[in-house]
Amino acid sequence: MKGLEYTIIIHEPWIIHRDLNCNNIFINGNILPVDTAKDDKFVPHPVKDQFPGVEFCINSNPPWAEAVILAFQHYLVMLGTIVLISSIIVPPMGGGHVEKAYMIQTMLFVAGMNTLLQTWFGTRLPVVIGGSFRFVVPMLYIALSQRYSFYFEPAIRFRHTMRAMQGALMISSLLPIILGFLGIWRIVVRFLSPLSAVPLVTLVGLGLYAQGFPLLAECVEIGLPQLILLVLFSQYVPYWYKSKWLDRFAVLISVAIVWAYASLLTAAGAYKTRSPITQFSCRVDRSGLVSAASWIKFPYPLQWGRPTIHAGDVFVMLAAAFVSLIESTGTFIAAARYGSATHVPSSVLSRGAAWLGIGILMDGLWGTGTGSTASVENVGLLAVTKVGSRRVIQMSAGFMFFFSILGKFGAIVASIPLPIIGALYCVLFAYMSSAGLGLLQYCNLNSYRTKFILGFSLFMGLSVPQYFNDYVVTTGAGPVRSRSTWFNEAMLVIFTSPATVAAIVGMFLDRTLGYNHKDVRTDGGRHWWGKFKYFERDVRSAEFYSLPYGLSKYFPSV
Repeated sequence: MKGLEYTIIIHEPWIIHRDLNCNNIFINGNILPVDTAKDDKFVPHPVKDQFPGVEFCINSNPPWAEAVILAFQHYLVMLGTIVLISSIIVPPMGGGHVEKAYMIQTMLFVAGMNTLLQTWFGTRLPVVIGGSFRFVVPMLYIALSQRYSFYFEPAIRFRHTMRAMQGALMISSLLPIILGFLGIWRIVVRFLSPLSAVPLVTLVGLGLYAQGFPLLAECVEIGLPQLILLVLFSQYVPYWYKSKWLDRFAVLISVAIVWAYASLLTAAGAYKTRSPITQFSCRVDRSGLVSAASWIKFPYPLQWGRPTIHAGDVFVMLAAAFVSLIESTGTFIAAARYGSATHVPSSVLSRGAAWLGIGILMDGLWGTGTGSTASVENVGLLAVTKVGSRRVIQMSAGFMFFFSILGKFGAIVASIPLPIIGALYCVLFAYMSSAGLGLLQYCNLNSYRTKFILGFSLFMGLSVPQYFNDYVVTTGAGPVRSRSTWFNEAMLVIFTSPATVAAIVGMFLDRTLGYNHKDVRTDGGRHWWGKFKYFERDVRSAEFYSLPYGLSKYFPSV
C-alpha cells in the first residue's frame, strides 16, 4: 500500500515528494535518502582503529609511584576470582582451610609467572593470566569421581584428587600449545571479522553475569555500597572534579571504605544471630585463610606428588582448555582496544594461544587445580583506569609473587568478603562486554544479514548455555546422555560457555551466509581488519607486538 505523500514545488522543473511511511524523499521520481539531506551535525562518528581517550597506552608508562598503586589494583581484582574458584573446588576435594590457603598461594605464584610470560613473549598485551571459571566443571568431575570415595582421610583424598587434576591439565595444555606454535590458531582467527567477533567479545563479559549481582546479593548491606561507590568514583567524579587520582584509583578507594565498614559491622556484632551462610558472606573473619596460611612458603613443581593420568579426566579437561582458548582470544581483542593498540594480528593471537598453553602446563606442574585464561576483570580495569600500560601489568605480577610466598599477608587481602568482589565484577565485566559492542562501528547495521547474524549468535550464546545449566539444576546431569560420562561432561563444558557458543554460531554464519555477495566483505567489516591479518601489512603492529630483546628477528610473525 502506498504511503502518504506531500508535494512542495520549489521552482520548475524540480518537484519534491516525501513518502511519510518509508521516510524517503523523491526528486523528480528519484529517491534521495533523508540522511543525505541532514546537517553535518548528524554525520556518524568516525571509525577508529585505536581506542581514543586512553591516557597511557601499551608502550607508555605512568610515574612509578602511580604505577605501583595501579599494579596493586590489578592484583586485587584478579585475587577475587582465585579465592572464588578455590572456595568452590577445595571442599569437594576433601581439603580444609589449610589446603585452600596453600592452593591460593600456588595459584597466585603461577599466575605471576604466566602473566610475565604472556606480556613478554605472548601477545605482549596488558593482560593478567589467572584462573578460569571454565575449568570448574572438569575439576568437580574429577573431585567427585567414585575412585576417590575410598579415601576416608580428607588430606589424603585432596592430594590424590589434585594429582589427577595435574595430569589432566598437563596433557590438555598440549592443545593450545600445538594450535599456537604450529600456526593453526592463526589460520582459524583469520576467519574472524568484526561482525563475528562482536558476539565473542561481548559474551566473554556477559557470560559471567552469574558472578556479578548474584554474588553481590549474598550480602547486600556491603555489596550494594561497594557498587554505588565504585560507580560514583569511576564515572561521576571525573565530571565533577578535574583530579585524576580519584577515578583512576576508584577500585582501591571504594574497596578500602567498604571493607572498613564491613569490619565495623562484624566488630559490632551485627551478624551474631544471623545464619551461618550470611555470616560467611558478610563477616570479615570467616574465611579461615589468615590462621591457615603459613608465614613463608615457596610453591614448587610437583609439590603434591607425582601426577596421575586418567583418559576421561583428560578429555573433559581438553574441552575446558579449548573453551579457555576461545574466551582468551576475545579477551585479547578487548585488551588491545583498551590499551589503544591496533587490532591484534592473527600471528600474535596464535603466539598468545601457545603461551596460554604453556601457562596451563605450569598449572599442572605446580598443582593449582585450575587452568589459566586471560583475566576478564583485569581488562575491565584497564577501561576503568584508562591506563593500558604493559609495565603496570608486569608490576602486578610482582605483587602476585610477594603475596604468594608471604602467605599471612596475602591471606589478609584474600579475606575480603566475596560480595565486595561481586560488586567489582558488575562494573569490570560490563566494560568487557562493551568492548565487543564497540566493534559494531566497523559493521553495516543497516543490513538484514548483519542484523540476523548479530542477533541470532548473541541469542543462541545466551539461550543454549541457559538450557544446559537449567537441565543440570533439575536433573543433576547435562542433557547429553551418551554412554561415555567424560563425553557428556565435555559437551557440558563447551555448551555452557556463552562466548564459545556465540563465536561458533557467529563465525559459521558470517562465512556461509551470502558468501559470494558483493557487499558481504564491507557489511561485516572485514575490509577494516584486512590489513591486520598479516603482521607486516600495518607498520603499527611492530610498535605494539614485536618481541623484546630482538627476538622478532629469530621468531618472526607472519
